[in-house]
Amino acid sequence: MELSKVTLEIFSKLEQKWLYHCEGKKTRVLSIDGGGTTAIVAGAALIHLEDQIRAKTGDSNCRIVDFFDIVAGTGIGALLAAMLTADDGNGRPLFTARDTVKFFSEKQPELFKVKHVGVFRRRKRFSGERIAKVLKEALRREDGTVLTLKDTCKPILIPCFDLNSSAPFVFSRADASGSPSYDFELWKVCRATSATPSTLKPYKLTSVDGKTSCLAIDGGLVMNNPAAAAVTHVLHNKRDFPSVNGVEDLLVLSLGNGPLNNPSRLKLRRNGDCSTSSIVDIVLDGVSETVDQMLGNAFCWNHSDYVRIQANGFAAGKVTPTTEGLLQERGTESLPFGGKRLLTETNGQRIESFVQRLVASGKSSLPPSPCKETAVRPLANVR
Repeated sequence: MELSKVTLEIFSKLEQKWLYHCEGKKTRVLSIDGGGTTAIVAGAALIHLEDQIRAKTGDSNCRIVDFFDIVAGTGIGALLAAMLTADDGNGRPLFTARDTVKFFSEKQPELFKVKHVGVFRRRKRFSGERIAKVLKEALRREDGTVLTLKDTCKPILIPCFDLNSSAPFVFSRADASGSPSYDFELWKVCRATSATPSTLKPYKLTSVDGKTSCLAIDGGLVMNNPAAAAVTHVLHNKRDFPSVNGVEDLLVLSLGNGPLNNPSRLKLRRNGDCSTSSIVDIVLDGVSETVDQMLGNAFCWNHSDYVRIQANGFAAGKVTPTTEGLLQERGTESLPFGGKRLLTETNGQRIESFVQRLVASGKSSLPPSPCKETAVRPLANVR
């Protein structure tokens, strides 16, 4: 037999073995919205998610990333996603969901400490230096190693808007693994996606090799709900997800962070115009709701494969914003032609049902992305 045929046969068998491990399993996507400064909605959902995974597997060492193949986050959701996937150097995440939320809760006053600027000191802004300090503390190993996008247990996606190119820019582990020109320090990525123009100045960051730079503002302005970006990434990334041919091969859990805009508290100026802060809130909520509608349609309104957890009662002041309040609130879902309907299941029950499917199909079997800088081209057209 010719050498070329032998090589072809070897690779064919390896491919069959690879696909055998993936067969019958759906690729699991976790998406975490941006918006707000408390993250109480996503935080409560993540703690319940991990607790249920441990309860149903009987393994107290299980983590969320053991049962998801990719994690996406925007703004405050990006920090949660980064902490949940940050590699401790041994292939395990640095933080549990509970530790992540605890760290965030304890550091929130420092993260979002308001300072007054301007001639009359009437403008309110957050301290970029304080935010950077907290992010650096969270996203480094015990030995002091500063983590980059490549240093995550599972693929990760974090969007921002680049003022240099006037276009969205999506940081991804896939691109970082392909080239150091797309690898950025993880804390800087989280800082970039959180640079809301009304509270923080645009943030300039450069790749680890100094060849790619980005002048970033809040990713929430274009992708507050990054679920669609994550789904698109998986569908087009055959290197990391070779068995995915369509949305029928996916399980998606999308976590909101509570609506920012409440019609009863809509701020109007004396001339009847919306205030700038109200417009920003409307944009962020509108982006998230539009993505929810699009994905609902893409999944043919399959409420088992695509689950959206949102806390609609918090904005109207109907429910005290606590973990118990979120989980006990009845879930909602988008309707095919607009609007929403109230479900009989609570958010907690919907998460539990989703976990049942995760555990039934077993832990993620997809291997980590290869870190070969010359073998793989960056993923174009996925940003």
